[in-house]
Amino acid sequence: MIEVEENLLKIIDHNKIPNHVAIIMDGNGRWAEKRGKFRTFGHEKAIESVKETISVCRELSIPYITLYVFSSENWNRPKKEIDNLMKLLYVNLRINLEEIHEKDVKIIIIGEIEKFSRLIQKELLFFTKKTEHNRSGTLILALSYGSREEILRATKSIAKKVCENGILLKNIDEFFFRNHLYTKDLPDVDLIIRTSGEKRISNFLLWQSAYAELYFTDVLWPDFRKKDFYKAIINYQKRKRRFGSIKT
Repeated sequence: MIEVEENLLKIIDHNKIPNHVAIIMDGNGRWAEKRGKFRTFGHEKAIESVKETISVCRELSIPYITLYVFSSENWNRPKKEIDNLMKLLYVNLRINLEEIHEKDVKIIIIGEIEKFSRLIQKELLFFTKKTEHNRSGTLILALSYGSREEILRATKSIAKKVCENGILLKNIDEFFFRNHLYTKDLPDVDLIIRTSGEKRISNFLLWQSAYAELYFTDVLWPDFRKKDFYKAIINYQKRKRRFGSIKT
């Protein structure tokens, strides 16, 4: 395994590293069910993949990584599974975010965190504040996040300003709009990775990924390791990103 990783690492062009990678971490439940376990078991094992991902980002000097941890639609899952997920989330926040902080990584949260318990909200706010001056990388956690909700929220905020402050329509441009998104201080996404073989975006960073390259892998998220991340980066580096132009 180590030899495979080393060989893949040699192929990577360190001058063509994506600035912002976003990952749809899919397949935890299926991974557990394949092993005759409850779905929660897959969520528990997923943390190892998160750690490996953060390790690769630091190794390759990828400045921004966004992880789709919990979508707004995930609230529709069975109550028992949600309760277990919330317990796991709280435990992992306390244990793993401290470790991430020690690596000088800044933590940003995007999504409707007000939907979480006060206990979880407190932990999230604590670590975002504690890590705000870290400079070795930025980890964005999408929690209770849905891109449609984000865009709708931005639209309502702008409409309110138009009504109350008399902002002219001609002054509402792309830059103005993006400054009302959760990600207003973050660069657009260069690469979206989705695990588990599914090939869809699932309401994730729709505005921010307008020109992102998409990479789909059959690997279930709990099995996602360095070599799988390397393969995604190598695939990305083979793409020709034209951003709508005809330049070669």
